[in-house]
Parts: sequence; C-alpha cells; structure tokens
Amino acid sequence: MSEPFLPTRRFGQELRAPFTLALPLVLGHVSTGLINFVDNVIAGHHGTRTLASVTVGTALLWLPMMVPIGTLIALTASISQLDGAGRREAIGPLFRQALWLGLGLGLAMFAFLSLVPLALPGFGIAPDIVPGATAFAHAVRWGVPALVLFFCMRYLSEGMHWTLPTMVLGFAGLAVLAPLGWALTFGIGPLPELGAAGLGAASATVMWLQALAFALYLARSRRFAPLGLFARLEPPDRREIGRLLATGLPIGVTVLMEGGLFIATALLIARLGEVPAAAHQIAINVSALCFMLPMGLAEATTVRVGHALGAGDGDGVRRAARAGYAIVLGTQAASATLLLAGHEAIVAVYTSDAAVAALASSLLLYAAAFQFPDGIQVMSAGALRGLKDTRVPMFLAVLAYWGLGMPLGAGLGLGLGWGPPGMWAGLIAGLSVAALLLGLRLAHSLRRLPSGPVT
Repeated sequence: MSEPFLPTRRFGQELRAPFTLALPLVLGHVSTGLINFVDNVIAGHHGTRTLASVTVGTALLWLPMMVPIGTLIALTASISQLDGAGRREAIGPLFRQALWLGLGLGLAMFAFLSLVPLALPGFGIAPDIVPGATAFAHAVRWGVPALVLFFCMRYLSEGMHWTLPTMVLGFAGLAVLAPLGWALTFGIGPLPELGAAGLGAASATVMWLQALAFALYLARSRRFAPLGLFARLEPPDRREIGRLLATGLPIGVTVLMEGGLFIATALLIARLGEVPAAAHQIAINVSALCFMLPMGLAEATTVRVGHALGAGDGDGVRRAARAGYAIVLGTQAASATLLLAGHEAIVAVYTSDAAVAALASSLLLYAAAFQFPDGIQVMSAGALRGLKDTRVPMFLAVLAYWGLGMPLGAGLGLGLGWGPPGMWAGLIAGLSVAALLLGLRLAHSLRRLPSGPVT
C-alpha cells in the first residue's frame, strides 16, 4: 500500500466524515429500536396475551423482512459509485428501477404475511396466541409495500451522503406510532378496541406516512432536484433489476443468516425455561443497542468506499476502510468497557428478579467479549458492500454463523448442558470467525486495487 496507516490530513478527514454520515444513521436505528419498545409497552399494558401475540407477529414481520431490506441496500453502493464517478444523470433511472424491485419485494412480503399465520399451529405456538398474532400480521402487511419503498428512498439519500432524513423520519414515525398505537389497541371514543390488530394497523399507517413524507421531500428538495427522480417512469428493466439483485440478494441472505442465528439462539434458550429466556432477552437487547454504533458506521463506510471507488481513487478507498476500522475499534472498546464495568447496574434497570439478574449479568460479560469481533465483521461487510463484493462474503458468513457458531452453541448449551453461556460461546465463535474471514476478504480486495487512480 502506498500510504502508511498514520493520522495524515487526508486520513483525519476520513475519520471525521464517517461520524458526520453515521450519527443520523445511528439515531435512526435507535428510533427503530424504540418502535419495538413502544409496541411492547402498549401490548404489555393491554395484556399478557396481547404482548405474546405481538411478539410472535413482530418476528413474522422482521425476520423475513431482512431479505428485502438487505437486498435493497445494494442501492447505496451503486448510487455512491455513480455520484463519485460524476454520473449523476444515471442515478434517477437506477432509483426508479430500484422502486420496481422494491415494489415486487413488498408484494412478496404481503403474500408471505397473508399465508404464514396459517402455519403457526404447526410451529407449536400456543392456541390462545395464534388469533392475535394472525390479526397483527394481517393488519401490518398493508404497510409492508410502503416500508420497502421507504428503504429504497432511504438508501438513495444515504448513497448521496445525506443521512438526516433517516433520523428525522424515524423519530417522526415514533411520535405518531405511540398515540395512534395506544388509541387503536385500547380504543378511544369512536375507535374500537382492536388489541394486537390495532398495533398492526398503527404500524402500517406509520409506514405509509413515512414513505409518502420521504417521497414528498425528495420531489421538492433542491438537493435532489437535479436528479429528476420522479421526472418519468420507465417500465421495469430486467437487466438493471437483475444487476441490483445480483449484488443485493447475497446481502439480504447474509443479513438473514446473521439475524437468524440470534433468533434461533433465543428459541433454543427458551426451551431451557423462563429464567434463561428472560436473562437472554435482557442481554441480547443490550447487545443490540451496542450494535447500533458499528452498524451505522459500517453503512457510512459503504458510502465512503463506494464514492471513492466511483471516483477512481484507490487510495481513497483504502483510507475510507481504514478510517472505518479505526473508529469502530474505538466504539467497541467503549462498549466492552461499559459492559465489563457496569453489567450489574445495566441489568438492574431491566429486572429485580435475583435469578434472572444473576444470569443476565453473566451473559453481558460474554457480550463484552464479542464487541470487537462483532464490530470488525460488520465493518468489513460494510466496506465490501461499497466495493460491490457481496457473493463471496455471503458464503463466508453462512459458514461462520451456521457452519460453526450455531452447531457449537447448540452442542455446548444443550448437548453438554452449559445452558445459555454455551449458546453465547457459540455466538462469540461464529462472530469471531466471520470477523476473520470477512477481514481477510476485504484485505484481499484492497490489495487488488492499484495505488492512485483506479482505471
């Protein structure tokens, strides 16, 4: 490499740029996490059965939703590369093809949420939960096409280095969901009490409001006016959509595999009883909050790497990747320190049950151990997305998570009787191997870039 890893002026600029891009993204992810929190609070106040129904219905929504959301994130790198290459005239047509792809994925999700509740009894879901979970899924499905289109617009904006709308619309949606969800769940005035279905309807309404608000913003914003995003509507282009799928679908599968690892772990731990399940839920919720920092930084790095690659700046690509690693190592060191020093105090916020608190506190020590591999693997994946290198990373992630992490966790936790600590040891192993393999893949990709301008 032509430049050493030193705090030069250019590298210093690269350190500041991800923060500017990532902060609204991190806060946007926080708003998404708070939406789940609001749903749980409202459902919990309505009743235990409603809470259980919404929990199942939410899982039916978000686990498969990882595929279209992950697939469409390929748009960020594509837009960033076109912007870096000075080919802004191509951004509008690409965005409109992404809307066609998003619409198709949204309709597929609508069909999935229409049919999958029929299979709930076969999954062993308690009969008294099935009606509420079905009602939630059937209500929220009407908002899914809007949600997918919202992500198309979000990824376009982020690819153009403008992440503020993600944060603003995220918290605006939260502000609408809380009162609307309460009103439709409990019933107010002429509004009937709908229970879990009310929360689903409120979520669908917010999804449409956010999508329409984003579309209105893009259509009227001076920042995006030169792109002519809605100037015309071409018919679907199979080749362009095929290119988006070729890059994005492996990302969707990768995100699904990682998310599926954590969900499968939760389901297996739930077989061990209420205390292990509750302790795991606390620890994984804290871990998810910590993960928002490296995830936002990784998305910002995708944009920076893609822009440098589009501009033909090989050294700029390397600086962007190195800056991402430098920052994420700092954030993960802070998270690990917080978990090590404050694990008991953190758990005390969630529960006063001594047995749950003791186990959850010990699991947070495992969470501290995987902060570094978790940050490195998501940063490596983000940089690779900026290079549009997604197919090989997909196989590497599947190998790490499901070839090693899950079998090892299940073997230690259930086979050898280690319980939740064994399952978390499997998570650490899977994330560590993913960090190693994806890091090596990125290093290989960066070495192949020429020094100076990319031709």
